[in-house]
Amino acid sequence: MGHDHGHTHGHASERALLVAFCISAGILLAEVVGAVLTGSLALLVDAGHMVVDTGGLGIGLVATRLARRTPTARRTWGYQRAEVLGATAQAAILLAVGVYVVISAVQRLFVPEDVAAGPLLVFGVVGLVGNLVAYAVLLRASGVGFTSRAARLEVLNDTLGSVAVIVAAVVLALTGWERADSVAALLIGVLIIPRAVRLLRETADVLLEATPRGLDLDAVRGHMLELDHVIAVHDLHATLVATGVPNLTAHVVVDDHCFTTSHAPRILDELQRCVAEHFDVPVEHSTFQLEPASHRRHEHDVHA
Repeated sequence: MGHDHGHTHGHASERALLVAFCISAGILLAEVVGAVLTGSLALLVDAGHMVVDTGGLGIGLVATRLARRTPTARRTWGYQRAEVLGATAQAAILLAVGVYVVISAVQRLFVPEDVAAGPLLVFGVVGLVGNLVAYAVLLRASGVGFTSRAARLEVLNDTLGSVAVIVAAVVLALTGWERADSVAALLIGVLIIPRAVRLLRETADVLLEATPRGLDLDAVRGHMLELDHVIAVHDLHATLVATGVPNLTAHVVVDDHCFTTSHAPRILDELQRCVAEHFDVPVEHSTFQLEPASHRRHEHDVHA
């Protein structure tokens, strides 16, 4: 039942990404036309942002499809980490776009150009409506995975960008202040950068096999040591394969007599139940190497 639910949810996320991709592509085309007609930097910057985001949604779509592939003898985790690679690429591109936007906007502040306020407003509204629809679709159907979060982040940034364009158009129409367009572009860049950095940092942690967020290995070790007959725990590692797939391994030193009685299998069951049920981040994929205390002298390189 759980597998069927995950399979169905995967298809729902994929459909949501496809809808968002099509909407973003349509908005991109409209904004390119609008930027040419109005001469707006904010609209041009948002169109450039849309190029990246539309490509990012395409990456997310491919990554989601790859992540559902069945594991093989060569790829024992399948392509689950494809979502992390895809989200990393999206975040890196978003960061580059954000920096470029800020630089361009600052330059335009010193040398403003004429912008047609009326058409700018029209294209801003078109972009806002399309992005709101795309965000609603993603919010309803997408999960908490890196790919889903990256997609929602991109569409949310596009939505905020459209709002900035609309505000710039209104200010320009009412006051004639030409720098409003550049300020809007600068705002779009400022909104992009911190979100992109945060997502990039999180995906980099996964690729560097850092301990999953919310899992305290000191607490895990302490709880394992409370079990009967457990003497020590070393080479304790925890990583995140993909969203919702933490993996934990450890060498557990137990009393020698546990291997001549029925204690060893029971200790193994208790260890697996401990990491799967006791902590805020349940770990269902765990591997434990049980070692007698006398084996420790054979361990050439013991890590904490």
